[in-house]
Order: sequence, then C-alpha cells, then structure tokens
Amino acid sequence: MHLNRKAIKNLHISVLPPDGRVRVSAPENMSDTAIRMAVISRIPWIKKQQHDFAKQPRQSDREMVSGECHFIWGKRHRLNVIERSGKHEVKASPGRLHLYVKENTTTENKALVVQQYYRRILKEKLAELMSYWEHQIGVTAQAWGVKKMKTKWGSCNIQAKRIWVNLELAKKPPECLEYILVHELVHLLERNHNDRFKKYMDTFLPDWRERRHLLNSMPLAFNHWVY
Repeated sequence: MHLNRKAIKNLHISVLPPDGRVRVSAPENMSDTAIRMAVISRIPWIKKQQHDFAKQPRQSDREMVSGECHFIWGKRHRLNVIERSGKHEVKASPGRLHLYVKENTTTENKALVVQQYYRRILKEKLAELMSYWEHQIGVTAQAWGVKKMKTKWGSCNIQAKRIWVNLELAKKPPECLEYILVHELVHLLERNHNDRFKKYMDTFLPDWRERRHLLNSMPLAFNHWVY
C-alpha cells in the first residue's frame, strides 16, 4: 500500500492496475489507526477491483509486424507494413492498417508513426465532440489536449479549465471517448464524484454507466489500466 498525505478533507482509496496496487490519499491530520481501519473496511471492494484487473484481457507487446492486430475506434485492424522510400505515414482501410515506412525502420520508430496517427484522429474526433458538449453542458474548457497517461483515461484541471484525454482512447469505441469527455467536462460543474456529479452524468449522458463498462471491458494495452 502506498500512502500519500495531502491537504484534503476526505480519505480516498484507489486500486491501480496492472497488479492491483493500493494507493491511499489521506488528510494530513488523520491518524495512522484511522487510516488503517478505513482500508480494512474497504478490503472486500479492494479485492474485487484486484480480481477485475487480473481477469481483464490484455494485448501482448506490439512488435509492429504485418499481420499483427491493432485497434482503431474499437475495431480490429490487421497491420500491413509496407517498406518504401518517402515519408512515413499510416492509412486505414476496412480491417487494415497500412504502415508505410522506409526500409530498416526500427520497431520503436514504427510504433511512433502509428502513435502519431492515433493522436491525429483522436484530436479530430475530440474537436467535434468538444464543441457539441461544451454547449450542451454549459461550460467552456480553456484548453484541451491528448497525451499518454499511465493510470487515467482523462483528467481535468478545474482551476485552469484544462482537459486531457488519454491517447489510448483512439483504440476504443467512439462512445467511450465521448463518455470520458463528458465526465471531465462535468467536473467543471462538480469537482467530486458525489451524488451531484452522478446526477449531472445521468442528465447529460444517461447511458454513461454502460459506456464505462464497455471501456473497462475492452482489451487493454499491455500493462495498462481501467477507469
């Protein structure tokens, strides 16, 4: 268990993938005994989360070779590596992900080209959704972007009104991206995951629980997370 003491009012317990490590964030003035008792009271929930991590399907390490399976918006695509002169690029067709690279391109550089493709399509989709959902929810994000994150699908800096979404969402069904975006925008109305937050989610996106389940049941990248 990893304990962080912070200037917060309430204790928070998180179970982190891939191995179910427990992270506890506690108020600075909370006693060790109180923290221990709170963790003990949540043991059944902690064990359930760890069990869910253990049974969730995971992709193997990517070798970036033809025939390998990659996901775009929740759909499987077979990688087709084509060596040629000229710029590196990715083109998608039904069931296929065509990767154009120069001869002797390293596995790491091939992966980087595909990652840049994911970033581009995710930003395009996110821009469409952002303009719609800002209007629906009645909030405005001052900035938003895409980045790789280890333990979260999305994040919201409430003070700066800045939203980030995880690059991996380009591999998930579009409704998963929409769920994460709405989730983060709603944090501009309510900071905490309390009943008020859930009521907002029920109002704006009534099927958000189904979308969350879909996201967390999709195959994960090797050594990845759930939200």
